[in-house]
Amino acid sequence: MYKNIEKHTPLQLKDQISYQSGQVVSKTLVQNEKVSMTLFSFDKGEEISTHASGGDAMVTVLEGTGRFTVGDHIFLLKENDTLIMPKDIPHAVYGEEKFKMQLTVSF
Repeated sequence: MYKNIEKHTPLQLKDQISYQSGQVVSKTLVQNEKVSMTLFSFDKGEEISTHASGGDAMVTVLEGTGRFTVGDHIFLLKENDTLIMPKDIPHAVYGEEKFKMQLTVSF
C-alpha cells in the first residue's frame, strides 16, 4: 500500500520531501480508491489554487507556515497544526514561507 518511503525504518516525514525553488513539490505515499496520502513542500509564495476534493482532506503542517483558504475562512497553520477541509468545499493553499505538509484524503 505505501510507496516511495522506507518501511521498517523510523523517520521524520518532513525529511522525506525537499524544497525546490519556485515550486510546489509532491510525493505520493498512498493512492487507492479509499485514501490518498501525499507529502508537499511549498517554496515561499507558491500555491495550489482553489479547487474542491471528492473526499474529506486532513492536512498537517510538518514545517513552516501555510495559509489555507477553506470556503470563506482563512487559516494560518504552523508546524504540528492540523485542519480538516470538508469534501466538496473549495479550498486553496499558499506558502506564507517555505513549508511542508502531509495531506490525507479519505473517500
